[in-house]
Amino acid sequence: MNANKRLALFETLQSLNPHPTTELEYTSPFELLIAVMLSAQATDVSVNKATRRMFPVANTPQQILALGEAGVIEYIKTIGLFRVKAKNVIATCRILLERYGGEVPDQREALESLPGVGRKTANVILNTAFGQPVIAVDTHIFRVANRTGLAPGKDVRAVEAALEKFTPEAFKHDAHHWLILHGRYVCKARKPECWHCAIEPLCEFKPKTPPPAH
Repeated sequence: MNANKRLALFETLQSLNPHPTTELEYTSPFELLIAVMLSAQATDVSVNKATRRMFPVANTPQQILALGEAGVIEYIKTIGLFRVKAKNVIATCRILLERYGGEVPDQREALESLPGVGRKTANVILNTAFGQPVIAVDTHIFRVANRTGLAPGKDVRAVEAALEKFTPEAFKHDAHHWLILHGRYVCKARKPECWHCAIEPLCEFKPKTPPPAH
């Protein structure tokens, strides 16, 4: 995809959704960190259901640590991998208190040192909580970047590097949100819904899908 097409693609997504954000519900960097940790291989909807119950009771490292692993499990047991996630959440809260004064750090290395926090989670926190123009690549973004021709790459890191390189500066902060929402609701994994896709004229995916027959 050439630079003019890329620019037009982001301009189109921006015109449809000028102020995109995550669908995870949070009111602080710490709540966002916990929500993103819980969202691995789970839907944002399922995470929000759990955190709507947990955060009013415990939404600081001290309060979650006081719940203990068993207490956290009670709130998140409807989410996949809940035992591992509870263990990581407790360990992360402990480290935040011991090393960072209970605050979520705004550096990638510090974030990636937390249990259960990988590069993608760190990028989401840096972008959404701290406004840094980094692009987190999840399965939706990986698919959209490759399928459209926007930023092809054989693995997540390659796609992230391509997006960093090719996304115009003005769109870098919001690119992650636009692409994830596009992948979630339009450019779906099993069958992209090309018939109502706003960026379809720019997209380089050849086998366009027709609308379903009624």
